[in-house]
Amino acid sequence: MAEEKDEKRDFVVKDRRIFAEENIAAAEKEEKETPATEEKKASESQKPTEASAENQQEPPLQLPEINFATFVASLNASALLQLGAIEDPTTGQKDKNLPMAKQTIDILSMLQEKTAGNLSEEEENLLKNILYDLRIMYVKEKQ
Repeated sequence: MAEEKDEKRDFVVKDRRIFAEENIAAAEKEEKETPATEEKKASESQKPTEASAENQQEPPLQLPEINFATFVASLNASALLQLGAIEDPTTGQKDKNLPMAKQTIDILSMLQEKTAGNLSEEEENLLKNILYDLRIMYVKEKQ
Protein backbone atom coordinates (compact mmCIF):
# COMPACT_ATOMS: atom_id res chain seq x y z
CA MET A 1 0.00 0.00 0.00
CA ALA A 2 2.89 2.35 0.71
CA GLU A 3 4.27 1.60 -2.74
CA GLU A 4 0.98 2.67 -4.32
CA LYS A 5 1.19 6.06 -2.61
CA ASP A 6 4.79 6.56 -3.79
CA GLU A 7 3.85 5.66 -7.37
CA LYS A 8 1.21 8.38 -7.44
CA ARG A 9 3.83 11.06 -6.70
CA ASP A 10 5.29 11.26 -10.18
CA PHE A 11 5.70 15.01 -10.14
CA VAL A 12 6.15 17.89 -7.74
CA VAL A 13 4.48 21.26 -8.20
CA LYS A 14 6.68 24.24 -7.28
CA ASP A 15 5.85 27.92 -7.43
CA ARG A 16 8.81 29.47 -9.27
CA ARG A 17 7.53 33.04 -9.25
CA ILE A 18 9.97 35.52 -7.78
CA PHE A 19 8.41 38.03 -5.40
CA ALA A 20 11.52 39.75 -4.05
CA GLU A 21 15.15 40.24 -4.98
CA GLU A 22 16.37 37.99 -2.14
CA ASN A 23 14.42 35.10 -3.67
CA ILE A 24 16.32 35.36 -6.98
CA ALA A 25 19.36 33.53 -5.62
CA ALA A 26 17.16 30.80 -4.13
CA ALA A 27 15.32 30.39 -7.43
CA GLU A 28 18.57 30.11 -9.38
CA LYS A 29 19.85 27.52 -6.90
CA GLU A 30 16.66 25.47 -7.31
CA GLU A 31 16.99 25.49 -11.09
CA LYS A 32 20.52 24.05 -10.88
CA GLU A 33 19.54 21.15 -8.59
CA THR A 34 19.02 17.70 -10.06
CA PRO A 35 15.51 16.18 -10.24
CA ALA A 36 16.42 13.48 -7.69
CA THR A 37 17.51 16.11 -5.19
CA GLU A 38 14.34 18.11 -5.80
CA GLU A 39 12.14 15.06 -5.23
CA LYS A 40 13.94 14.24 -1.99
CA LYS A 41 13.59 17.81 -0.72
CA ALA A 42 9.95 17.95 -1.78
CA SER A 43 9.06 14.81 0.15
CA GLU A 44 10.93 16.05 3.24
CA SER A 45 9.58 19.59 3.24
CA GLN A 46 5.90 19.20 2.49
CA LYS A 47 4.74 21.13 5.53
CA PRO A 48 1.84 23.50 4.79
CA THR A 49 2.45 25.59 7.93
CA GLU A 50 5.93 26.62 6.74
CA ALA A 51 4.68 27.69 3.31
CA SER A 52 1.81 29.69 4.75
CA ALA A 53 4.13 31.36 7.29
CA GLU A 54 6.36 32.60 4.47
CA ASN A 55 3.40 34.11 2.64
CA GLN A 56 2.11 35.83 5.77
CA GLN A 57 5.37 37.67 6.51
CA GLU A 58 4.90 40.28 3.78
CA PRO A 59 1.91 42.62 4.05
CA PRO A 60 -0.27 42.82 0.94
CA LEU A 61 0.76 45.49 -1.53
CA GLN A 62 -1.67 48.42 -1.55
CA LEU A 63 -2.23 49.56 -5.13
CA PRO A 64 -4.10 52.74 -6.07
CA GLU A 65 -7.55 52.56 -7.58
CA ILE A 66 -7.44 51.95 -11.33
CA ASN A 67 -8.98 54.84 -13.21
CA PHE A 68 -8.06 57.30 -15.94
CA ALA A 69 -6.29 59.68 -13.55
CA THR A 70 -4.01 56.99 -12.11
CA PHE A 71 -3.24 55.72 -15.61
CA VAL A 72 -2.23 59.22 -16.74
CA ALA A 73 -0.24 59.70 -13.52
CA SER A 74 1.59 56.44 -14.21
CA LEU A 75 2.53 57.57 -17.71
CA ASN A 76 3.61 60.93 -16.25
CA ALA A 77 5.89 59.17 -13.76
CA SER A 78 7.39 57.11 -16.58
CA ALA A 79 8.06 60.24 -18.63
CA LEU A 80 9.61 62.04 -15.64
CA LEU A 81 11.86 59.05 -15.06
CA GLN A 82 12.88 59.01 -18.73
CA LEU A 83 13.57 62.75 -18.67
CA GLY A 84 15.87 62.28 -15.68
CA ALA A 85 13.65 64.43 -13.45
CA ILE A 86 13.19 61.68 -10.85
CA GLU A 87 15.39 58.82 -9.67
CA ASP A 88 14.92 55.30 -10.94
CA PRO A 89 13.59 53.40 -7.89
CA THR A 90 15.58 50.28 -8.79
CA THR A 91 18.98 51.95 -9.21
CA GLY A 92 18.58 55.19 -7.28
CA GLN A 93 20.12 57.12 -10.19
CA LYS A 94 18.74 59.70 -12.58
CA ASP A 95 19.14 58.45 -16.15
CA LYS A 96 17.94 60.22 -19.28
CA ASN A 97 16.35 58.46 -22.22
CA LEU A 98 14.97 61.25 -24.40
CA PRO A 99 13.63 59.04 -27.24
CA MET A 100 11.57 57.04 -24.74
CA ALA A 101 10.43 60.25 -23.02
CA LYS A 102 9.25 61.60 -26.38
CA GLN A 103 7.36 58.38 -27.06
CA THR A 104 5.63 58.53 -23.67
CA ILE A 105 4.69 62.18 -24.25
CA ASP A 106 3.33 61.22 -27.67
CA ILE A 107 1.24 58.46 -26.08
CA LEU A 108 -0.25 60.98 -23.66
CA SER A 109 -0.92 63.33 -26.57
CA MET A 110 -2.66 60.54 -28.47
CA LEU A 111 -4.80 59.81 -25.40
CA GLN A 112 -5.76 63.46 -25.26
CA GLU A 113 -6.84 63.40 -28.91
CA LYS A 114 -8.69 60.07 -28.73
CA THR A 115 -10.56 60.89 -25.52
CA ALA A 116 -11.60 64.43 -26.50
CA GLY A 117 -15.17 65.04 -25.42
CA ASN A 118 -15.31 61.86 -23.30
CA LEU A 119 -13.45 63.06 -20.19
CA SER A 120 -14.63 64.97 -17.17
CA GLU A 121 -13.33 68.51 -16.74
CA GLU A 122 -10.92 67.33 -14.03
CA GLU A 123 -9.50 64.60 -16.28
CA GLU A 124 -9.12 66.99 -19.22
CA ASN A 125 -7.29 69.54 -17.05
CA LEU A 126 -5.04 66.86 -15.55
CA LEU A 127 -4.03 65.58 -18.97
CA LYS A 128 -3.57 69.07 -20.39
CA ASN A 129 -1.38 70.23 -17.48
CA ILE A 130 0.74 67.08 -17.45
CA LEU A 131 1.33 67.31 -21.19
CA TYR A 132 2.27 70.99 -20.92
CA ASP A 133 4.77 70.34 -18.12
CA LEU A 134 6.31 67.32 -19.85
CA ARG A 135 6.68 69.13 -23.17
CA ILE A 136 8.42 72.09 -21.49
CA MET A 137 10.78 69.72 -19.66
CA TYR A 138 11.48 67.77 -22.86
CA VAL A 139 12.35 70.93 -24.81
CA LYS A 140 14.70 72.08 -22.03
CA GLU A 141 16.44 68.68 -21.93
CA LYS A 142 16.68 68.50 -25.72
CA GLN A 143 18.67 71.79 -25.93
